[in-house]
Amino acid sequence: MKISISLLCLIGSFVGYGQRPVDLVYPHLDAANSRWFFFNSASRPFGMVNLSPDNEVNGAWNAGYRYKKDSIKCFSHIHAWQLSGIPVLPVSGEFKGHLGADVYGSSFSHDAEIVKPGYHKVVLDSYGITAELTSTTRVGFHQYTFPEAAESHILFDFSTFLGPTDTERGYVKKVNETEIEGFAIMGPTIRRPKSFKVYFVARFDQPFEQLRAWEKGKLKDFQGDLIEGEDIGAYVSFATKQNEKRKMKVAISYVNTNQARLNMDTELPHWDFEECVRESQEQWNEMLSRIKIEGGTEKEQRRFYTDLWHALQGRRIVSDVNGKYIDYTGERPKVGQIPLNENGEPKFNHHNSDSFWGAQWTLNTLWHLVYPEVTESFVNSMLLMYEDGGLIPRGPSGGNYTYVMTGAATTPFVSSAYLKGLRGFDAEKVYEGLRKNHFEAGMMSKAGYEHNTVKGGGVEYYINQGFVPHPLSERRYGFHQDGTTQTLEYAYQDFALAQMAQKLGKTDDYHLFISRAKNYRNLWNENLKVFWNRDKDGNWEAKPDLLRYDHGFEEGNAAQYRWWVPHDIKGLIDLYGGRKAFIDTLNTAFERAEKHDFVSGKAHDQELQEELRRVYINYGNQPSIETAFLFSYAGAPWLTQYWSRKVVNKVYSDLTPELGYSGDEDQGLMGSLAVLMKIGLFSVNGGTTDQPFYEIGSPVFDKVTISLNPDYYPGESFVIEAAGNNHDNIFVQAATLNNTKLKKAWLPHEELVKGGTLKLQMSNKPNKKWGKAEVLAPPSMSN
Repeated sequence: MKISISLLCLIGSFVGYGQRPVDLVYPHLDAANSRWFFFNSASRPFGMVNLSPDNEVNGAWNAGYRYKKDSIKCFSHIHAWQLSGIPVLPVSGEFKGHLGADVYGSSFSHDAEIVKPGYHKVVLDSYGITAELTSTTRVGFHQYTFPEAAESHILFDFSTFLGPTDTERGYVKKVNETEIEGFAIMGPTIRRPKSFKVYFVARFDQPFEQLRAWEKGKLKDFQGDLIEGEDIGAYVSFATKQNEKRKMKVAISYVNTNQARLNMDTELPHWDFEECVRESQEQWNEMLSRIKIEGGTEKEQRRFYTDLWHALQGRRIVSDVNGKYIDYTGERPKVGQIPLNENGEPKFNHHNSDSFWGAQWTLNTLWHLVYPEVTESFVNSMLLMYEDGGLIPRGPSGGNYTYVMTGAATTPFVSSAYLKGLRGFDAEKVYEGLRKNHFEAGMMSKAGYEHNTVKGGGVEYYINQGFVPHPLSERRYGFHQDGTTQTLEYAYQDFALAQMAQKLGKTDDYHLFISRAKNYRNLWNENLKVFWNRDKDGNWEAKPDLLRYDHGFEEGNAAQYRWWVPHDIKGLIDLYGGRKAFIDTLNTAFERAEKHDFVSGKAHDQELQEELRRVYINYGNQPSIETAFLFSYAGAPWLTQYWSRKVVNKVYSDLTPELGYSGDEDQGLMGSLAVLMKIGLFSVNGGTTDQPFYEIGSPVFDKVTISLNPDYYPGESFVIEAAGNNHDNIFVQAATLNNTKLKKAWLPHEELVKGGTLKLQMSNKPNKKWGKAEVLAPPSMSN
């Protein structure tokens, strides 16, 4: 990773509260509602290892680290989309590991807990053991302080249902007196259809005295220094003195144990625990420091960097330090190799990832602008999977396709990257893969988690009739078979692909996809003024209920999806009958949504309650998170400023374990959204126009400095200054870009990345004339 000199100068120079960005992060945010892959502590950016305590071990939801639970079952090394593995725990006294996590787990208290990016410390009260955790990208590093005991132990449990998946089989082998190796076979899930192996090597700084095991709940001796089978576990034992420290390194790989050992020897050749913590925090600080904020309260600054921290988590690296990776797209797993650069290093990382569904309003904008090298790594990872398995994925897990969510959700991500000038990938090859997804047998043919058929996507109806019917069939082939949402998504994704086709000189494709991008109009019900379900014969669904959840509308309802035309807001305004009708309807939706704080409850499990789903706007999930910025397209940027600040205050300003994202954070999507809203930059179309641009909102901070990576962009930094900004002065009175008066409420990406300063004069009264003229509206397909 290349870092500019200007960026290095920023690190450690932060004003305000005298702390580095990494020191402001609050990892416990929303931890009471934690999903398996949500919580982070001892991890690096996108780390293969995400080491942290687990209070609950059984389930993708309500498992992992749960703040209000009073016991720790284990420390496990993988918390990822449909992935888990290698649970360990230090214990002392009579061994009870074979009796299960509910028995061998320990009580603990938050009073003795310290959690920071790259570090987690906790006291296991049941054993009197202090555990400290840190990591490199692929190696977990443990430091345990034991009490005096004739027998202390460190257990490895391969008999547990860990997070989203059961452990099918385990293998442990003694290498020598300070090292063991092995693997766990983690079973399939309804989302990830094939099992996968996690290989590990565990190395101890001091010899252990014995290596013992259990099988099916009973203790047993090792036979020939190894044990293998179902429901097994192993543990090393040794005597300890009072306050004796023992260290352990656990490296993982999805390829084999030799690769795990290579990861360890390369990334963590030493035993200096404090040095590893320091290196982790420095790496985090470099990433977080790319956006410097000044002003606001300490709480606002802490929450901002916590949001940014989340935006760089979750979507895990799955390749080894030398670029080896496992491919499960075929009938049998294969080992692949990422191309190497002139220094013999992998050119990019391979990634495991949840869907990019909703990323057009989040990751597209944040990563492409602030972390373009991360974007390119992910695009190349998608391309690698296309070469291996024949499809650009929309959410791979453990080398599997998962077909998570719907549509060709990665098309806007890749297209917008290319349109913004990112060229570190084979554009022709990736376009070929994206195009395939927009036809039969591609991703548009599959509804959520539709592994074995290509029927639930309904793309053939979309191509031939101009919409996906709902219901599509009596049988639901996938989880997310919702025709109206699929139609709207496909139209937007076609628009995004059309823009890339035009840039690549593919004129026929451009005309094909830009024509299909108009298909959203085929589901506009003029009487209801919403997009509505039509059956195969084109008949409208009777007895409309605009607030009914799902039933044609994926994770939302008709009232939320009535705004879902990211590529053609001007066309949507015309369907409403003009700007006034559009503004009045949207403003009424926000007034109604304000009564329930713009969300469907304060946690995802509340959102699952039917009565809380009946809302007009929900900023706790993706389908309507663009709505505050639509006012600018209708000549009312002041309402964008007003409502976006209201949403930030109600949804993304808390700093407690109980409150955070009011829904499903989805591996950095909502963290990214919060960052963008707080710096006052957004992109309704996700950067998918021929000339990408950003809508201007209402920054929370007095000054925001975005450091631009010089390997990608010509400018050194872009600064947003909000003069007179406070909690009352949320309205933009006037704006200048590089000392030139700015009449419109948006600015081109091309201008931003040249560097410079956007100055906003803030007031407690709106300027209803700024950006009002129709000729000043942001571009849409229709204008």
